[in-house]
Amino acid sequence: MPSSQTGGPHHGAPFAALLPGSGSDDVFLRSAFLAPLRALGISLCAVASGSVDGYVNALDGAARRGREYEVPLLVGGVSLGAQVAARWAAGQLAEPRGPVAGLLLAMPGWTGAPSGAAAALAASATAASLRRHGLAATIADTRANTPAWLGDELARAWARHDSARQGILADSLDAAAATSGPTRAELAALRVPVALVALTDDPIHPLAVAREWHAALPCSALVTTTLAALGRDPESLGRA
Repeated sequence: MPSSQTGGPHHGAPFAALLPGSGSDDVFLRSAFLAPLRALGISLCAVASGSVDGYVNALDGAARRGREYEVPLLVGGVSLGAQVAARWAAGQLAEPRGPVAGLLLAMPGWTGAPSGAAAALAASATAASLRRHGLAATIADTRANTPAWLGDELARAWARHDSARQGILADSLDAAAATSGPTRAELAALRVPVALVALTDDPIHPLAVAREWHAALPCSALVTTTLAALGRDPESLGRA
């Protein structure tokens, strides 16, 4: 799994390995998290878009680097990335001397099975539109139904996804829609500090899901922001 690493791990200095949401990418992760993390002395490893298996491989690699450099490792991500990171960390923390010092989880879409979740339904619908109407028409429809900044961001990221292989975006969206999120039991196993961020005005990633995660996590802080704030300043997500 390719990643875009800024700074990288150094002896004694923590670093964060973050995963993007389905249809998003490492460019968005850097715009939201690079400066806020750097202000705290934390370097960022922003993982590029790809498959869920690729995300897991990237986190496995980050754990190896954390052990090699003997530095604290934070893991997390946005939307699907948050869900994959939470499940991966629950498994790691079941092992003695697990490498994870904490998690940064933004905009979770569902808990457990994805059936009926707004984010899963939206991903499936977008994949179907891509196959039926193509990328340009799907982007145009998305722009007509989302805030301007979000339409611009999705258009940029989606075009980047499909630039190499036609259909890769639709496949990745379908896979994301079928991927289970962490169960309540897995969330309860995350006995490290967790920073959890939700948007109060995002129907695709409901605040109720973040509150459910917050209730299940043993040591978490839930901070809210808005889509409007994120549109004005991507770093507002990282600061939250």
